[in-house]
Amino acid sequence: MALMKRTRDELDWPTWFGRRFAEFPDSFRDLVDDTSIKVEEFEDDGHLVVRAEMPGIDPDEDVELTMSDHLLRLHAERRTEEQVEDKKGFRSEFRYGSFSRTVRLPAGASEADVAASYRDGILEVRIPIDESQAETQKIPIAHS
Repeated sequence: MALMKRTRDELDWPTWFGRRFAEFPDSFRDLVDDTSIKVEEFEDDGHLVVRAEMPGIDPDEDVELTMSDHLLRLHAERRTEEQVEDKKGFRSEFRYGSFSRTVRLPAGASEADVAASYRDGILEVRIPIDESQAETQKIPIAHS
């Protein structure tokens, strides 16, 4: 039996294979996509703390934070340009683009008294969590 060498384009991939990768939820894309904002989440003193990596961003001009339906949405625009001119020549580098991330908020997260701060390229959002609202409630079942 002789082996045949095939290129990637010649492989007979099942049709569902290509579609599955295009349909992954945003949370998976965030793991492999450089255009998403990297975040860390933890609880501290009755607050959910979301810290987002946003170096080179002007928080007053380029960041938009919104909360609705138990979701925190972070959206940022980056526009950075660097020009270097020396004896050997001229070089210009720039990065720009839109970045976003959505974080699901836990039960009991309050939209009131949310605080956000920006320092050293890190955006920190503190969301109060009301433990009394986070408790599970039993729902009675009506008999017909």
